[in-house]
Amino acid sequence: MANGLFDNVYNPDVLSCLANLSNDEVFTPPDIVNQMLDMLPQELFRNPDTTFLDPACKTGVFLREIAKRLIEGLEQQFPDLQERIDHIFHKQLFGIAITELTSLLSRRGIYCSKYPNSEFSVSVFDDAQGNIRFKRINHTWEGGKCKFCGATQSEYDRSSDLETYAYEIIHSRKPEEIFNMKFDVIISNPPYQLSDGGNGKSAKPIYQLFVNAAKKMKPRYMTMIIPSRWFSGGKGLDGFRQSMLHDRSIRRLVDYENIKDVFPGVDLAGGACYFLWDRDYSGACEVVNYSKDTPSVATRYLDEYDTFIRQNLAVEIVKKVGSQSTAFLSDRVSSRKPFGLPTNYPPQESGVPCWFIQRIGRKYANRRDIDDSKGYLGKWKLLAPKAPIAGQTDFTKPVGFYYEGNTRIAKPGECCTESFIVVGAFDSEEEVLAYRSYIFTKIVRFLLLQTVVSQDVTKKNYCFVPDLVNYSGNYTDEMLCEKWGITEEEWLYIDSRIGEIGSQSEA
Repeated sequence: MANGLFDNVYNPDVLSCLANLSNDEVFTPPDIVNQMLDMLPQELFRNPDTTFLDPACKTGVFLREIAKRLIEGLEQQFPDLQERIDHIFHKQLFGIAITELTSLLSRRGIYCSKYPNSEFSVSVFDDAQGNIRFKRINHTWEGGKCKFCGATQSEYDRSSDLETYAYEIIHSRKPEEIFNMKFDVIISNPPYQLSDGGNGKSAKPIYQLFVNAAKKMKPRYMTMIIPSRWFSGGKGLDGFRQSMLHDRSIRRLVDYENIKDVFPGVDLAGGACYFLWDRDYSGACEVVNYSKDTPSVATRYLDEYDTFIRQNLAVEIVKKVGSQSTAFLSDRVSSRKPFGLPTNYPPQESGVPCWFIQRIGRKYANRRDIDDSKGYLGKWKLLAPKAPIAGQTDFTKPVGFYYEGNTRIAKPGECCTESFIVVGAFDSEEEVLAYRSYIFTKIVRFLLLQTVVSQDVTKKNYCFVPDLVNYSGNYTDEMLCEKWGITEEEWLYIDSRIGEIGSQSEA
């Protein structure tokens, strides 16, 4: 039988498959899988009619762990072990692999054979795929981009011997028709991003497309583990953020600020989270936040703020400060490219003094290239880098944003490139110095932290920081604690999360 099998199925070269692996094929540890499964009603695993789908199989670990639970849960209905296994694998477990290699890995992990129609499979099927489907899908190009996932044609219009990364579930107008059946549970760790053809390692997120496609299939429950960057939106995620924050069917959200607590070998700014979506539930969400292995649990509505505040312990501080304020710095801080000059703008030999990236310093820009529609040029300005915490992805450690080494005070008549944002603009040097002391306080930087899930700090991140409007003198944390009624316990928490000015954590 084995010889006949290999005569009739395609046997790919493993090295060729390995060479085509996406760097976003992050394998999920079994303990995380079981934590996700623990969120589901456990009677699902005692019901012989419950159906499960993993639409982004890599190793098959989700379906394998589900199978273990079903094998135990269905023992009374199917006393014969082989009959029980056959029922589970043929009637209850389904998967869509993301690449050819992961289809083989998944079948091997679930059926104990890459080919479930072989004699080595623990449950024999009539074909070589079983219920772990892989179909090579081509992108649909419109204007050089895939209209389904946004992949660039120049990078992903490939020959037949290379993976296309056109994942089936997000390239189907009607994903519910892939198996032509309804699923009770959709569970997965989808691919996170695709290169978008930009400079360097520029990439666009795609995990939100898997979540949206799964919702279209209308399961009873859905649970996925995805990056936490959607908490504050960003590149391609603003609409997804809004839909998630307003979705009252999200029953539980478990958030890890440090992604290494979930995926030890992965370095991804912003951490990771998994959630339970319950079709028949509408209400507040149980939020579990892990920081330094210490869970904090609170029940709250995700759309209480436009940006999701990760730490439950921080919510009360934000509420307390915000209730005493009528203006916030998100209305004062500039947007990107405050003078219309991109990061790669070439320094000029003469013209308007201009601050470039740190290694270049202050050079010149052509006056004709400067956009002064905001009236910044004639002001005293506090400049701060767009990415002040570049390289830092573990926000459970003391986080630093601004200090004298990475901020600049620009005099009237000076401008900057996109490497900086204008944090504040004033008529006098005294005002800008006072404002800088305010920005340097730990409490202000803590309020900033609540919206930060990546290395960038932009205009929108200041939405919780009060604008005092008139600035004079020197501001300290002691002054702000008294002004806003910050308790000793709250201050100790703030102090533990924010690095000292000029400390190594801020370099």
